[in-house]
Amino acid sequence: MTPESDPPRSYDRAVDALRPVTIEPGFMRTATGSALISIGETRVICTASVQESVPRWMKGNGTGWVTAEYGMLPASTGDRKRRDVANGRPDGRTVEIQRLIGRAVRGVVDFTALGERTVYLDCDVLQADGGTRCASITGAYVALALATDRLIAGGLLERTPLTGSVAAVSAGIVAGVPVLDLDYPEDSSAEVDANVVMTGEGGLVEVQATAERTPLSRAHLDVLLELAAKGIGELRAAQEAAIAAGAAIA
Repeated sequence: MTPESDPPRSYDRAVDALRPVTIEPGFMRTATGSALISIGETRVICTASVQESVPRWMKGNGTGWVTAEYGMLPASTGDRKRRDVANGRPDGRTVEIQRLIGRAVRGVVDFTALGERTVYLDCDVLQADGGTRCASITGAYVALALATDRLIAGGLLERTPLTGSVAAVSAGIVAGVPVLDLDYPEDSSAEVDANVVMTGEGGLVEVQATAERTPLSRAHLDVLLELAAKGIGELRAAQEAAIAAGAAIA
């Protein structure tokens, strides 16, 4: 597989290219902050809802909290996915992903500046074609940034609690070639699949890498991280544009 590979990648893109990315800010007018993020055929609604209280174990500390929930709509994968509520509890994958989203975003939050309030980040997958957890992290940050801007404008916050930005992207090895931003067919056939969470300044927040058939070498890991850094830079630009657009329409 090369930039001119046969068969070509989705959207006829090079091995180091993202799928088309759009982030629509303010998608849910009832949320404090929201965004609809589309990465190729993967689409996720991300909302930030603010509650003027914190969990019981945090009361009186003068600090806030950010937590996340994740879910997939029944038709998001083609074959109907049973709702978690019908099962009585979230499945293991759902719990893993929502914990990842929470960890990723909390890494760029100053909880003292947030004050004693909780921000709930809800990420609901409308359509899945690979990379839903990465899209959720990237969109959740935009929703949180718009929510905190709204709190500042309303006089509820003196300064932003955000200490940086965060985004996530997948990278992997498909047919022996390192590639960026795997869609579902690539993800399902990859020898190595990695999800990389990074700050806008290039700091690694989390790396999830799994070798499906052959062990991952250090050299290949370095290549995947380089691909991810390139993708994160492009996602950061899309986040900044969405936040600016959201501020303009607020």
